Amino acid sequence: MGADRRMREQVEQVLEQIRQTLRMDGGDIALMDLNEEEGVVYVQLNGACAGCPHAQATLKMLVERNLVELVEGVTRVEPVGG
Repeated sequence: MGADRRMREQVEQVLEQIRQTLRMDGGDIALMDLNEEEGVVYVQLNGACAGCPHAQATLKMLVERNLVELVEGVTRVEPVGG
C-alpha cells in the first residue's frame, strides 16, 4: 500500500472518531480532498455544524488538532463550502 493511501486511511479513521462527537450535536464532517505533498486536509462540515457560529473553532480546536497530532504529515485543515 502506498504512503498516500495510508495517509488517507489514517485521516478517515480520525474523522470517524470526530464524527461521533459532532453527531451528538446534529453535525457531521466529510473528507473532501487531501493534498499529501503539503499535508492539507480539506473537509466539509455538514448538518448543524454547517451553520454553527462555532464551526471555525471546531475545525481548528477539534479537527485540525487531532489530525495534526495523530496523522503524520498533516499540517493543517481547510474547510470547503457546501
